[in-house]
Amino acid sequence: SIRIESPLIYALMFIFLFAIGGFTGLMLAVLNLDIHLHDTYFVVGHFHYTIFGGTVIGLFAGLHYWFPKMFGRMYNKRIANLAAAIIFVGFNILYMTMMIIGAQGMPRRYYDYLPEFHTGHLVATVGSWILVTGLVIMFANLIHGLLKGEPAEENPWGGTTLEWTHTPTLPPLENFEEIPRVERGPYEHNLEVA
Repeated sequence: SIRIESPLIYALMFIFLFAIGGFTGLMLAVLNLDIHLHDTYFVVGHFHYTIFGGTVIGLFAGLHYWFPKMFGRMYNKRIANLAAAIIFVGFNILYMTMMIIGAQGMPRRYYDYLPEFHTGHLVATVGSWILVTGLVIMFANLIHGLLKGEPAEENPWGGTTLEWTHTPTLPPLENFEEIPRVERGPYEHNLEVA
């Protein structure tokens, strides 16, 4: 069964945000749209959905997944989930607003803008504050977990791969104390050995 844990939440965020980045990239590949959207805030929003939403959020998923194995301690899961939700909301408010005002004609790299873009800039600014708040909560939670977190279980996610079933938390040099014996197929995801 699937358990909704922080790494999965970040992984689902990655899929959603990267998909928006991909779909908006298709829009920029269409010549008649690209003429209008080129060098606007739409491109800035698309870029951040692709790079930040794709790369950085994926990195956060991996960081939350491997944290107990790397450091032998656990972060607060409820705070991690809260931070993920705040990051998701702030990210979408910030960059979706940029894409909307970019589609309306707001050019990028301008220090000043027309009055009709004021509300969009205000909403994007509030979104950036929400995003930064979520990032601060996430990093504070991870740092607190690193310094004062509860000791992590050997297999907190119930994983069936070798690194979770055959290595202690805080793996030894070269990962395995002895060569592991594989006793199940690659798609047998139950923890009981046949």
